[in-house]
Amino acid sequence: MYLAQFSEDDYEKLISWVPNEAFNYLWGGPVYTFPLTIEQIRDHVSKPEVNPFVLLDNDMAIGYIELHRESESVYRLCRVLIASESDRGKGYGKKLVALALDYALDTLKATTVTLAVFEHNERAISCYESLGFKVTAKETGLRTFNGESWNLLYMAFKS
Repeated sequence: MYLAQFSEDDYEKLISWVPNEAFNYLWGGPVYTFPLTIEQIRDHVSKPEVNPFVLLDNDMAIGYIELHRESESVYRLCRVLIASESDRGKGYGKKLVALALDYALDTLKATTVTLAVFEHNERAISCYESLGFKVTAKETGLRTFNGESWNLLYMAFKS
């Protein structure tokens, strides 16, 4: 498995991986509205601070992740996604995050990699903690979905 640059050829694939509004918000936060469109993706990934990647397994795209440049030495992991429901829970997410973390540290020379995750996304939190991310803060009441408050946990990995 390896990371490859996300390209326009991958836009339709990403759209097909986001099946509903709740999943869209869990994965994309307020960046994208459902239904996801090519225009939304193009506008977002064209920003110079956004580094989007796909996870390839035998040249088949199975995941997506972004590294967002916050500063010279700080990058944030965003929009982590394993495409197929049947592939979740098999370690692909951990591999995806590990590859992006290595890229941030080795290629981009980051000293800190951060992320934000919804507190109820326990599987993702467990994945991040297994790779050395630590919770640094909790924010309540900032995000809501269908009238329900979704708390955010902020996590960081420091090299």
